[in-house]
Amino acid sequence: MSLTGKAELELQIKCSADEFFGVFKSKAHRIPSACSQRVKSIEVHEGDWETEGSVKHWNFVVDGNDETAKEKIQVDEENKTVIFEIVEGDMLKLYKSYKVYLQIIPSPTGQGGKVKWTAEYEKANEDVPSPNKYLEFGAHLTTNLDAYLLKA
Repeated sequence: MSLTGKAELELQIKCSADEFFGVFKSKAHRIPSACSQRVKSIEVHEGDWETEGSVKHWNFVVDGNDETAKEKIQVDEENKTVIFEIVEGDMLKLYKSYKVYLQIIPSPTGQGGKVKWTAEYEKANEDVPSPNKYLEFGAHLTTNLDAYLLKA
């Protein structure tokens, strides 16, 4: 049994794809307002909100449990992709490595689009489950942030 894996989730959004991308790229401080049931806080640990390689500390709820994570991001403007590398936190108790690719694909009509979450991971051992609970967390972020941005 392989300890490495990849899991994907794709969802539709109605808000502006550029605005959705912009929140994850450089305005993550807006996420707790949009997703207050699951995201308690996001704070800059090193760097700032906009610079690639800055470290952000997340306090969030997954599967009814409080968790924390520190992540570094990379941004691919051309493909509207943000890559989150988990560098510390609860996820790394289960996974030796965990990286999330968030790609926003604008609709050809210019309104809305698709959001694709892809998790690449290496389990700490064979007993560790696939990261479905983290993909569900990504789905929650997507639907709540979409609704929040549509209201703004």
